[in-house]
Amino acid sequence: MTGRTVQNFTRNEIEAGRQLFAREWKFAAAAGSVDSLPPMRGVEIALAGRSNVGKSSLINALTGRKNLARISRTPGRTQQLIFFNGGGDLTLVDMPGYGYAAAAKSKVAAWTDLIHAYVLGRANLARVYVLVDARHGLKDTDAGVLDALGKAAVSHEIVLTKSDAIKPQELAARLAATRAALPKRAAAFPDVLATSSHDGAGIAELRAAIIRLMRERRT
Repeated sequence: MTGRTVQNFTRNEIEAGRQLFAREWKFAAAAGSVDSLPPMRGVEIALAGRSNVGKSSLINALTGRKNLARISRTPGRTQQLIFFNGGGDLTLVDMPGYGYAAAAKSKVAAWTDLIHAYVLGRANLARVYVLVDARHGLKDTDAGVLDALGKAAVSHEIVLTKSDAIKPQELAARLAATRAALPKRAAAFPDVLATSSHDGAGIAELRAAIIRLMRERRT
């Protein structure tokens, strides 16, 4: 399997995704504890991943906003759940990065507890997109997060980032290897998306995937 994705999106889905993310997306809320989580509304899509995987860059690419999500040179700087909304039914949630953080272990433990409480108790959470660096593939820390999401029966899908940084044949091999790890995970979506915030590859498809997911939740 050599393509970036085996999902076939219609022109309607691609255009609907473009329109959804062409809105004026803004910071909506930040939560550092369960008590400070904003009220549930509409549909939430969360993005998780290692601290240096490019979550902020991907959010900026999705929304077409260069500085909506803060891009830090210091991995692990995002210490809260950050909520972004474009004025509609969809909210994007930037989750604290895992795997590395320039903070005390007690602080990291608090973030971990917050993330677990969020994914377990958020009824309007449609999916967690787990971002994985295409240059390196799945790591043990990623597997631990996927295990936790599966145990909690939280729908999740892997999105490869920085796909422009490797050759096409390497990307094809990475996609195949990642897909091969999914059948044993009941809560994992069976396909993998490859994206690049640098050249825009896969961004339209990710937007379309979110549109499809939102439509499925309404039926």
